[in-house]
Amino acid sequence: MSDYPEFENKMKKTCEALTAQLATIRAGRANASVLDQIQVDYYGVPTPIQQLATVATPDPRSLMIQPWDASVLKGIERAILASDLGINPQNDGRGIRLVFPPLTEERRKDLAKQTRKYGEESKVAIRNIRRDAIEKLKKQQKNSEITEDDYKIAEKDIQKLTDDFIKEIDRITEKKEKELTEI
Repeated sequence: MSDYPEFENKMKKTCEALTAQLATIRAGRANASVLDQIQVDYYGVPTPIQQLATVATPDPRSLMIQPWDASVLKGIERAILASDLGINPQNDGRGIRLVFPPLTEERRKDLAKQTRKYGEESKVAIRNIRRDAIEKLKKQQKNSEITEDDYKIAEKDIQKLTDDFIKEIDRITEKKEKELTEI
């Protein structure tokens, strides 16, 4: 069957999307990826902070944002305040410092819950890909493009692929939850 790579790639992309999504959850340490979802209004165009400034990590608990164009400083500050980051930016006129306070136990639990929610959404996406794959196989069998035996084998293969990716999603979410609880 030549259709497996198509479904495997879709499942891989789902895992990659989950990893990227979990990277935006701050785990107490300063991590520039928490800024990935924040868009700054730059001359009427929503622009990611990374395209407007250098983001550095001077120490484990803070980020330093140095815009290339000083006129965008206020815009970056507004965008960070409007985001759900929960950190007050400190503007010194040349750059913005974000100091990450240690996470409270309650906030850790909330973030762990959010992590599990993202994991569940990814599992649903994987199962939807499996459903699409099986529907495609059923169509092929109905049109006599594949035999019933081939269909059964392919169905088992798709199920194994699904199970493997579900385990991968569990591994990714467990790693993030562990990261959240260890700090």
